[in-house]
Amino acid sequence: MTLQFVHGGVDRDGAPLHFHIRDGRINGLNEDAAPRQGAESVDLQGFTVLPGLIDGHIHLDKSFVGDRWHPHQPVNSLRERLAVEKAALATAAPMVDRAEALIRQCSSFGTVGMRCHVDIDGSTGLRHLEAVREAALRCADIMRIQLVAFPQAGVMSCAGTAVVLEQAAAAGVEVLGGIDPTTLDGDAEGQLALLFGLAERYGVLLDIHLHEPGEIGLAQLQRIAARTRAAGLQGRVAVSHAYSLGEVPLVRALQVGEALAVAGVAIMSNAPGDHPFPPLRALHDAGVRVFAGNDNIRDCWWPYGNGDLLQRAMLLGYRSGFHTDADLMLALDMVSTHAAQVIGLPQHGIGEGRPATFVAVRADHGPAAVAGVPAERRVVVDGRWR
Repeated sequence: MTLQFVHGGVDRDGAPLHFHIRDGRINGLNEDAAPRQGAESVDLQGFTVLPGLIDGHIHLDKSFVGDRWHPHQPVNSLRERLAVEKAALATAAPMVDRAEALIRQCSSFGTVGMRCHVDIDGSTGLRHLEAVREAALRCADIMRIQLVAFPQAGVMSCAGTAVVLEQAAAAGVEVLGGIDPTTLDGDAEGQLALLFGLAERYGVLLDIHLHEPGEIGLAQLQRIAARTRAAGLQGRVAVSHAYSLGEVPLVRALQVGEALAVAGVAIMSNAPGDHPFPPLRALHDAGVRVFAGNDNIRDCWWPYGNGDLLQRAMLLGYRSGFHTDADLMLALDMVSTHAAQVIGLPQHGIGEGRPATFVAVRADHGPAAVAGVPAERRVVVDGRWR
């Protein structure tokens, strides 16, 4: 691989940045002021070099990117939504091709890793997981994809799903999902006992969708935190959405946030457009790891999205009332370093000896990149410019 000298740009704080890329890794970070002998010069004047973006929550199996436009169909219940989705996916382009199209689209914006929730249940078994895994293999040179076996239709209330979850764990999936243990499944203790038991038995991570409202949702979060501590799974459990934290007074949310911080339970939010969501800055300051993802992109759930995580960070900041540089930087962290920590990418980021995987954006620094969502970008994965 050609030796390269990257210079002229700045880091996320706006400080001058230069380094060599040797064998796909960052070498001589801010050391050599000039290119070494034989190095190709890459001038990034006017660009900010950011860590590669990490999508902490996406549904590759559901998206119609790479397929025709599917008009949104209103429904009156979750069960109706699932039926509409099943019918639409049956006539859509093959799942592996749609998933690959979305992976490549996300990559073009600077995403280099993602946690993908894939539907499983007693009737579909592991078929969706297998299709998305094939798409991930096709794109392995540009994207690190962590798969979640996601029981969209319920765990205890959907026949056969508990068995398929264990099959997924035994087959090597990295994360098991859950969903609304009380309001959807009607058996909070049963679902959580199953999930945490599988996590202990197979060493998998957990990421539980939680849309439950108000005090019902808060009680669920406290159950999850207590089970996480009891099982010694601190840092290995996440809760996605956790709307209830944004539906109660801040002092009440922070009471539960303290339990989440002690248990090391992370919270994912995509700042949904029509729903309250967790107080991200306050939770972060209380010690809770907050991270983000695009969630659904152009599918049966909603028609929005293009996979751009900088745009998602802007929406997080916009809806949270983030105005200061520190707050905008938190939004950036949620789609980069925080998400990387949750999905387990210890070599992520700009650092000596780390993989030369980053996105350069035309902006003054990280906060400006979040606020302005610049279109001009250069994406590098393991030293390969895309």
